[in-house]
Amino acid sequence: MGDEECVTMDDTWSGVERLRRWLDLSPGQAAAGDVRVLRVLKISEEVGEVSEALTGVLGANPRKGESHTWQDVETELCDVIVSAMVALSTITPDAPKVLDERVQRLLKRALPSSR
Repeated sequence: MGDEECVTMDDTWSGVERLRRWLDLSPGQAAAGDVRVLRVLKISEEVGEVSEALTGVLGANPRKGESHTWQDVETELCDVIVSAMVALSTITPDAPKVLDERVQRLLKRALPSSR
């Protein structure tokens, strides 16, 4: 581990909020329509990029062959997660709490004995 910094979820949410504010100030955001809808749709775009990377890892496109790495898939999955976090924080100011409550509910449903 050494000199690596410990990153917390608070740090992550702080970064997400900075990205959201930057997007809010970007020209054309309001003119493009309801930013909530656009940010939710962005998640689908990013999922498509994960699919493209995964297809590239598997060499499933005969025209392109093995065009991606597992690190590319990892990066694209992170983009999906960040896009979802930005969308959630656009919809609610309590995004960290909403996400945590959802994770806790899923844990209780999936692992009922760990209450």
